Amino acid sequence: MSDIVELEFYNKKEIFEFESVARQANGAVLYKIGDCVLLATVVCEFDVEVEEDFMPLTVQYIEKSYAAAKIPGGFVKREGKPSDYETLTARIIDRSLRPLFPKKFLHPTVITVMVLSADEKVDLQVASLKAASAALYVSDLPIDRSVSGIRIGKRGDELLINPSASELDSSEIDLYIAGTKDDLLMIEMRAIATEEIIESTVEDFIKIHKMNDIEEEKLIELIKKAQEYLAIENETYEKSFSLFKKEKKVLNIKDKDYSKIKEFIKENFSNEIKNIISQLAKKERNTELKELASKIFEENKFDEEISKEDVLKVLEEIKREFIRSSIINDGIRADGRGPKDIREIEIKINILPSAHSSCLFTRGQTQALVVATIGNSKDAQMYDTLTSKSPLLENFMVHYNFHGFSVGEAKPVLGVSRRELGHGNLAKRALE
Repeated sequence: MSDIVELEFYNKKEIFEFESVARQANGAVLYKIGDCVLLATVVCEFDVEVEEDFMPLTVQYIEKSYAAAKIPGGFVKREGKPSDYETLTARIIDRSLRPLFPKKFLHPTVITVMVLSADEKVDLQVASLKAASAALYVSDLPIDRSVSGIRIGKRGDELLINPSASELDSSEIDLYIAGTKDDLLMIEMRAIATEEIIESTVEDFIKIHKMNDIEEEKLIELIKKAQEYLAIENETYEKSFSLFKKEKKVLNIKDKDYSKIKEFIKENFSNEIKNIISQLAKKERNTELKELASKIFEENKFDEEISKEDVLKVLEEIKREFIRSSIINDGIRADGRGPKDIREIEIKINILPSAHSSCLFTRGQTQALVVATIGNSKDAQMYDTLTSKSPLLENFMVHYNFHGFSVGEAKPVLGVSRRELGHGNLAKRALE
């Protein structure tokens, strides 16, 4: 027996089916819109707590070729590691849902969205967030807000709400927004180069670019319009799903009382903390803060419950307070700069003789080595999407790598992380 909710937005019927599949998960939903079917599940280990002070949430978005009646290309037919699109979509869901969790929630949680059937007219990133949010909302996790996503395109004066891939191709913008009925949680946007622009001369390109440039006021209007749509959607979802919510777990969140030790450190070590803050390099600040934590812990008798890690945690908290106060009240940042002061910039170009182009960009302690390579049509990246009938070609690629040595960490160089893919995608959008 399953519980079904049918709703309609923008002339498209949405069906949420609860308790029909994945019944051992903390929350699950089968979401249908058009010919698109998604399975979203939430699983949490309430009997486990991580020691680190972060929310241990993992989001997986998984596409399988059978969802579009396809067999994977290439020699190996079993689908392996996630594509870039899957990783970027998982990050969108993560960024949208993570703010819903209460502070000090330290139980490992995995949200999985699987595409079981694809529809080329359905935006999978919008649909997957709605499915994941519904599964989380009806689960026994302490979440009482719904999140929705909306994509807005613009073709002349026509507003496109959740456009299909073909409609988006002719749109001037691609604006993706996620939020609750009260708050915006995430915004992603890019301007889209149409075929007309790509094939035009330089002079025509400049004219067309100026014509398609979006003024700030108009962009704010679009964001406000999106917020109105999201408010209506989430209000409807919360009312419609309320009957199917599981009883929420009552969490016994252990929060140590650091007030006495914090007061003690402030009274006796404020000057030393401020001296550490004034260090120019972040690594130097972190090293000296750890040394101060060891000194305070060894020289003073604290309760048995207080560890050296607790002392460092309190020092970090005091450091943040001092830095925030200095910026707001005195207009001085951690390294002595004012709010509008820029660190010294140095740019060295063409430092790699055999590369087509290269640059070493240095700003303060931050460095980036950027290398450009120009290829021909055969060098384009071939890739598949669920709804494309044939392989597509990516002619502009940005590969971003963030190695451990760049921040003084002893980490081997392994595969590309989700964060590297996400940050590389931001750089690509900016350059495009």
